[in-house]
Amino acid sequence: MDNAELNKWLEELRVEHRDLDEVIHHLLDTRHHDTMRIQRLKKRKLKLKDMISKLKSELIPDLDA
Repeated sequence: MDNAELNKWLEELRVEHRDLDEVIHHLLDTRHHDTMRIQRLKKRKLKLKDMISKLKSELIPDLDA
């Protein structure tokens, strides 16, 4: 993948991460009864965070020391 594709994918992951954050906060604020659903959403959000970190590190150019 080239940098443009990686940047596009990174932005899509960031948007999904923000959306999940909003959904989780809404469910917690409304005291939603389905705790399993909230846990699944939190797990997905964490996976997205890891993927975002990995992509960001791939976009950093290798420098010779």
